[in-house]
Amino acid sequence: MHQLIDLTLHDQTKLDNAVKRAREQNIIIPTFKQMINPALIPDTIKKQLENVGLWDLNPRNLFRINWHNEPKEKGGKFGGVNYLVLPKELTGINARIVILLGKWFPTGAHKVGAAYGCLVPRLVTGQFDPTTMKAVWPSTGNYCRGGAYDSNLLACDSIAILPEGMSKERFDWLARVAGETIKTPGSESNVKEIFDKCNELRNSGQNLFIFNQFDEFGNYLWHYQVTGHAMLEVLDEIMEAGDRFRAMVSNTGSGGTIACGDFLKKHFPQAKIVASEALQCPTLLNNGFGAHRIEGIGDKHVPWIHNVKNTDIVTAIDDNGPMGLIRLFNEPTGKKYLLAQGVTEELVNELDLLGISSIANVLAAIKTAKYFEMDKQDVIITMATDSMEMYQSRLAELTEEEGKFTDLDAAGVFHRYLLGETTDNMQELTYVDRKRIHNLKYFTWVEQQGKSFEEIQAQWYDPDYWTSIPGTMDEIDRLIEAFNEKTGLLEKL
Repeated sequence: MHQLIDLTLHDQTKLDNAVKRAREQNIIIPTFKQMINPALIPDTIKKQLENVGLWDLNPRNLFRINWHNEPKEKGGKFGGVNYLVLPKELTGINARIVILLGKWFPTGAHKVGAAYGCLVPRLVTGQFDPTTMKAVWPSTGNYCRGGAYDSNLLACDSIAILPEGMSKERFDWLARVAGETIKTPGSESNVKEIFDKCNELRNSGQNLFIFNQFDEFGNYLWHYQVTGHAMLEVLDEIMEAGDRFRAMVSNTGSGGTIACGDFLKKHFPQAKIVASEALQCPTLLNNGFGAHRIEGIGDKHVPWIHNVKNTDIVTAIDDNGPMGLIRLFNEPTGKKYLLAQGVTEELVNELDLLGISSIANVLAAIKTAKYFEMDKQDVIITMATDSMEMYQSRLAELTEEEGKFTDLDAAGVFHRYLLGETTDNMQELTYVDRKRIHNLKYFTWVEQQGKSFEEIQAQWYDPDYWTSIPGTMDEIDRLIEAFNEKTGLLEKL
């Protein structure tokens, strides 16, 4: 049996150093169960958060790594999951699209949770020493931001790696939070260049630990348990008698977020898992390659942690759609047009909660609803990884490139990319189709990154390979509780 998340004690000295650092820096580590259900967080910690900003570099914000934060910038408490329901006036379909909002995580993106799921199991097992080692976070955007943030809160040094073509806001923010930022050639589609930089660092003799989101099963586990439970909570809240949950839609990205689909299938076996990517780089759909502008979804490979055998649909989204829609959703002319189409003022004012990849998820959900001829009793769920907070410079660039956004532009974007979304560039996967996609992992992971032939076979043929991961949560939580007990900080609250 493959040990996908290693929870054995590796080095007692490293663990002792981590405990000592946590004690000195007043760091208490939340459990996965507390991230799923913040009601389990001690009241004294909730009280301390009343004067802490959502993005503050304060170790207590580790307890805000969940979907339940009150939507405010400072002093927020915990409540229900943050989400929007997108109506027919906006989407043109009868089915309801529910979208969870990553905006209300620290850093404004849920990737801070995925990074946590990778780092903390290494910390509490003596694999990572925060006093002597650097945490390396390879990413196409938000994951390295989340990793740098978690590292800061856990008092360890960090190196963020991301392509030089990512948004200016990301680099400005990382300059304040990360220990070091490394820019790699290219943009969203240049993942191999990130891996190459990791290998260069690995051979540099530095004392570091590389947390590669594309092959770290802590990423899969965090989304399976935390995002999966959050989605189930929302579905329980909004679905009425006769409603049907039909699909979970996600850009593939690192392969972590789509794991929440595996969780939901346990509760809704007939539901579909839809993996989406950019039409300009249709790797899953057509073994394709290219460059695109949907920031944060990475491509030209199949992530090691993507459970392809459980994926039902692949869609490819033209990046002109999200790029046009961020103008429609955020510029005054676009907002005015949406109001004229019957979209409520309340929703129009909330559309800046959707970043570029979030809009791509919505378009993939519309395609799915049309493909399966869904009606008003059908529900599709997806997520907004981040908001427009990191993309204001993109709006300025689009204005410079394309000119002022006019009434005619607004009408064109709305009818072409929302109401006019079609079911082309989409495939319902057979067993053979899934295996074709899975086999693409070989070239990146076995030939280039040193994974074994035996393990790639196990991913496909071993029935326990993927189902073994969720059960590690309880042991991780036990190790976290033991770690906190050693620091003695909870007792002093």
